[in-house]
Parts: sequence; structure tokens; C-alpha cells
Amino acid sequence: MAQRIASITLLVDAYDKAIAYYVGALGFRLAVDTDRGGGDRWVEITPSGGGVAIRLAVAKNDKQRQAMGAQSGGRVLCVLYTDDLGRDVLAYKARGVIFQEEPRQEVYGAVAVFQDYLGNRWDLLQPAAT
Repeated sequence: MAQRIASITLLVDAYDKAIAYYVGALGFRLAVDTDRGGGDRWVEITPSGGGVAIRLAVAKNDKQRQAMGAQSGGRVLCVLYTDDLGRDVLAYKARGVIFQEEPRQEVYGAVAVFQDYLGNRWDLLQPAAT
């Protein structure tokens, strides 16, 4: 059986606010935005280069609201590959993205850590040439 991950779910506070951040600040693409009735929507965003979609889901209860911004327990939630770390760090900073760690070189590539508007940590990674 062939399987693949189609999407992951990210808890957010509001659909339009989240879309504005991930599309506006990070340059993602709005792939799906379907009204499901009752104020619920099916919203998926994808990085500009493709890959696994992120489903934006509005937190509906206290437990989910408490998890917003801390879905990975303080560790990096997502790794976002780039073909030019320097370019993207400058562009993200110009759009107000907050970096927790400046770019550094590792054996696996050049990486900088930023947080999204909810506080989730992301690695922006330019993989080492193989």
C-alpha cells in the first residue's frame, strides 16, 4: 500500500488572521478555503515550492486554545526548506517575522529559527549540498 502525508493540522485563533500571516508574511499559497457551515472552514496552505499542506483549524475549546503556539512542546514544529536562506531571512524580517536564532551553519545545512505569530518554532533550512 502506497501512503503519504497529505496535510498536518495547525491550531489557530482565527482563519483570516492565520491566512494573512502564512500567506502574507511567509509567502505560502492558499490552496483550499471551503466553507463547511456554522462558521467552520476547511483551509489548507502550502509552501510556495509545494510539499505537505498545513490545515488551519480554529481552536474550539480550552484544551485546543492552550495548545496554540505550543503544539510541539517548545521544540521546532516544522522544517521549511529554502534554496536561499539569506534571501528569505531578509524578506521575512522585512515582513515582521520574529527570529529566535540567527542563521548558523550545521552539518546538514544553514538554518535559522523563527516563530510564527502564535509562537510555534520553525526551522528555515537551506540543506547542505550533497
